[in-house]
Amino acid sequence: MSDGVGIDRKFEQDSVVSAGLLDFGHSISLQSLINTHELPFVVIDRNFRVVAVNKAYQKVYGLSAGQVTGRPCYQVSHYSELPCFDSGGECPHEKIYAGGDSCSCLHVHYDDMGGIHRVRFRAYPLQDANGEMFLGEVIEELSDAAPGQTKQLNMVGKSPAFLKVLEQLDMAATSDAPVLLEGETGTGKDLAANYIHLQSRRHDNPFLTLDCTVLTESLFESEVFGHEQGAFTGSVGKKEGLFELVDGGTLFLDEIGELPVCLQAKLLRVLETGEYRRVGGRKTLHTNARIICATNRNLGADVEARAFREDLYYRIACMHIRIPDLRTREQDIPLLARALLDRIRSSTGKGYELAPDAIRELERYDYPGNVRELRNILSVAAAHSSDGVIAAPGITAVIGEMKSRRPATCDEQLTEAQQAAVFDPGADACTLESVEARHIHRLLKQYNNNRRKVAAALDVSERTLYRKLKRYQLS
Repeated sequence: MSDGVGIDRKFEQDSVVSAGLLDFGHSISLQSLINTHELPFVVIDRNFRVVAVNKAYQKVYGLSAGQVTGRPCYQVSHYSELPCFDSGGECPHEKIYAGGDSCSCLHVHYDDMGGIHRVRFRAYPLQDANGEMFLGEVIEELSDAAPGQTKQLNMVGKSPAFLKVLEQLDMAATSDAPVLLEGETGTGKDLAANYIHLQSRRHDNPFLTLDCTVLTESLFESEVFGHEQGAFTGSVGKKEGLFELVDGGTLFLDEIGELPVCLQAKLLRVLETGEYRRVGGRKTLHTNARIICATNRNLGADVEARAFREDLYYRIACMHIRIPDLRTREQDIPLLARALLDRIRSSTGKGYELAPDAIRELERYDYPGNVRELRNILSVAAAHSSDGVIAAPGITAVIGEMKSRRPATCDEQLTEAQQAAVFDPGADACTLESVEARHIHRLLKQYNNNRRKVAAALDVSERTLYRKLKRYQLS
């Protein structure tokens, strides 16, 4: 093919960048040529098989040539079972083999730890002495971080559940629409929010977090909207609020479900109009902040229970993403564990290694605290490791200690006498109180001890429910 780059001669510029073990039978060593280039490079055949990678690729992605050669490129780079164009992505393979023209694409690649790499690669047609065509890809790493920020490599995984949510996060990053992240405590909703920001067009602007669990009405207005000098006692100067500081960037509202109803109305107003005033101010200010919210609650159920404003819910949940819990990501546990140990090493200066039996022990645990609990287990186990090797007994001991400190469930909180009175159909079953206690207990189990939902199901106020829980000793 006339526009192919001959492999039997010296490559030109970016084409001189591949490294591998494939013998092209030429006097000039392909290996020595491709290893002179500082950027990662991959050579791929017509059947999507990787035939060569250079040393720069092996260093960046933590994979040896023997681990990737002979495997489909989409399995190596994307943990996928389909080529990019079959899964809706842009694929240079089809373009190169159709016409031989060079091209450039943006992709997400994964390393051996499941770490995410946003890359741009330039694809070139390569041709050997026999006229056989190959695809050569020069891979350029794109910075995930804005100036002054730490590069975000904390999202790690290769499980189907992880890859599905990553695809949703990438889609959210292409838009300015509000995003609601739902998931259990410790699943990494804050990392997901930061990931969306870093992949969005706003990545050069601020990313700020507001913890909604600690806000009173006066603190909310001062923190979010700011205040003028003398607006209230103790306000000695003007203060810019978060909406002003984050203008053009992303404001992350963590645990939005805990925001009091009186403050929900104030937040809704600024989200709808983009306008607000500082406390004590007369000038109307405008914000261009992108909003991402997170909660460990079921806000849809809270809306039904009238514990969360319906209009605010539909305002913040334009894009709805569920962050998977660690129990559905079992195959990610070894990757996450090694990544967390790397963080521990960077902070303590001491390296740690997981023994194979320790990994198996970690995989058997159910992690009610999700990734946060995995991090805590490894931190304690590392602190007790004298030689830097963490074995199964150390993991087992830490997990046992954590289980002993875990809050009791509703069933565990009932004494034997209370359980007999509440659950034995023949024990006082004809009294109204025993029937009510039994019903409330079932609702507590059904709604995972979420009192707002239980109160809504009973059609009573939360205060009334609290009195009943105390009366029946259910909490």
